[in-house]
Amino acid sequence: MARPVKFVSLSELAAHVKDGDKLGVGGLHFSRLPIALIKEVAGQGRKDLDYVTWGGGLALEMLLAADAVRKIAFCFSSLDIFGLAPLFRKALEQGSVDAEEWNALGMIQGFHAAEENLPSMPFQIPFGSTMLDEADFTARFSDPLTGRDVMTAKALDLDVLLLHAQRADEAGNIEVQGALGLDKSAVGAARQVLATVEEIVPAGTFQKDRRGKVFGHSFITAISEQPRGAYPASCIPYYITDYRALMEGSQSIPFEIQSPEPRRFEFLQRAAQVSVEALTPPVLLKQREALEASLTPSADEQMVVSLARHYDNESICAAGAVSPLAIISYFLAKKTHAPNLVTMMISSGLVDPAVRPMLLLMAESADFETAVFHCGGDDTYHWYYQRGLVTHEVVSAAQIDKHGRANNIQLTSPSGRTVRLPGQGGMADVANLHQNFLMYITRHSPLTFVEEVQIASAARGLVGDEERRAEGLRPGYTRIVTDLCIFELNKDSRLLEVLSIHPGVSEEELAAATGFEIIKSRDFHMTAPPSAEELRMIREQIDPLGIRGLEFVASSERGQLIDRILTDEENALRELIG
Repeated sequence: MARPVKFVSLSELAAHVKDGDKLGVGGLHFSRLPIALIKEVAGQGRKDLDYVTWGGGLALEMLLAADAVRKIAFCFSSLDIFGLAPLFRKALEQGSVDAEEWNALGMIQGFHAAEENLPSMPFQIPFGSTMLDEADFTARFSDPLTGRDVMTAKALDLDVLLLHAQRADEAGNIEVQGALGLDKSAVGAARQVLATVEEIVPAGTFQKDRRGKVFGHSFITAISEQPRGAYPASCIPYYITDYRALMEGSQSIPFEIQSPEPRRFEFLQRAAQVSVEALTPPVLLKQREALEASLTPSADEQMVVSLARHYDNESICAAGAVSPLAIISYFLAKKTHAPNLVTMMISSGLVDPAVRPMLLLMAESADFETAVFHCGGDDTYHWYYQRGLVTHEVVSAAQIDKHGRANNIQLTSPSGRTVRLPGQGGMADVANLHQNFLMYITRHSPLTFVEEVQIASAARGLVGDEERRAEGLRPGYTRIVTDLCIFELNKDSRLLEVLSIHPGVSEEELAAATGFEIIKSRDFHMTAPPSAEELRMIREQIDPLGIRGLEFVASSERGQLIDRILTDEENALRELIG
């Protein structure tokens, strides 16, 4: 007989976590993070935790601030638009915690192995990446039935998983709505699942509503009803992310989280009920000064258009963690020449939402409302990525070398200091799994384009058409769009070549900004500039708030731009909700 689920206080719930536990944290980015529960665990003085998560972010910063972490198993960690995670960087640069850096598909399969009571689980080799060369959680072998080379990930079991969900019913089942991150796989891998919820509803409610993913009470250890339990992260449809509180909290180290004033939280709740149809470009444009009327495109507009022209009606495009430029390019293509393009938002958890203006506060809520279906990142890896169905996921990197290899893991500064970067997330896997590996760099310089990267966190190892077909993947290209040019990887030489150079950029300027020898493609040409209609569409329809600028401003100016964008969006929302 299944054990009965206990409804307990927050302190009783946190007491299930013991020193030395291997701890998983649910949610993703700034969505459905179990903030109240993490604060309580930290406040009870837990120590020597092994923290396991796809993305560390705010939750990891909180536990590092409490000196509660002994080891981190992760794929990436950042504070999204607020930049690098300072305590994560410090811990890895100084070696104060052990670190085990996983590729995303390896972590998913590690969870599945634990879920299915197996010692390991196979996955496709991230050919071209060197990040797993020294890893002890995986090994390469030949499949005994086919002889095909694969890798296997050891079982990644969790002692306890902390989870925030929208609802629990009186029988102890819980329901999660929206993007699931890796919660489904993590629940299966956990010995204990501790959940906070916004509300408790009568038994039978989930059968009638059928709104989200339900985890049966057999998998849930204990539940605590904690309204606002994810704040300042979101819990759609109850409240949106409080980006203003996050911006203010990120100004200090460690990150500070203050309880919201009642009027502020009421605003976040009411905003969560605003329909995306009401957030029209004219409503947003009213908050801004006159837009640029010049037909001369800025660097960001040239890049958006250059990216958008890569997609067609057959494209399936995924959006990563912090990719405003990529999302704008997807929406531009859908509005102009590829209306049937499929987008996958919030780390591929909200599939095929409607085209909308670019937003910060309301982006998740808008996509939650209009997405064709909600799922987990593990689902889309299995359904789309591993089968080679995704045509593009436009990603950026800190450093790229002449072979098109990207580094998002670690750099050595000119002074010789090791600089820790966020991590590759899922780039190591998708570089090969996607039909096309398309990257972008907003600041083309000898620091970003180097002769050879220190670590190849992601690279197109399967380049030739036949070697891709042999692995069950579609042939495609590797390209990099920068503020100066477009590179393409030559499939024979496996070297980057300049496919086109943007208007107004000289060949001498490009050569001076590149840390390796410039090779012109046989198809070298001038990049076509944006049309007047494409510029109007970007400025007035798709990105009236100018969110694309976040990827171009200096870090010292980022806070001011975020403040302006939030103020404009908040004013538009207040006008709508009264």
